[in-house]
Amino acid sequence: MSITYHYATVAKAIDELREKGFTEDFNLEDNYLTSHAGRFGDADFDIVHVYFYEGATNPDDEATVYGIESNTGHKGLLVTGNDALTGNAESSIIKKLLSHNKQ
Repeated sequence: MSITYHYATVAKAIDELREKGFTEDFNLEDNYLTSHAGRFGDADFDIVHVYFYEGATNPDDEATVYGIESNTGHKGLLVTGNDALTGNAESSIIKKLLSHNKQ
């Protein structure tokens, strides 16, 4: 799978990914992505879509929407503020997410 980068509103990115079957809501917990489907380490998922949203006037409005597919076939979303990941840079999950960021 190739990673695609799009610039749109967060809502548009979420809507487009939901239409593509990314229905899980992933969250960051410790060094894992979690959802009702389970807990996934950095080797347990792929990032297949990345949408960046840049606030026109306020950097606090910046966010990244990740389309994620687990190795068990669960597809879902993770939405982060662009500065939310910097405080946990030692986490292997965060390193994987940041490797797909535009920075």
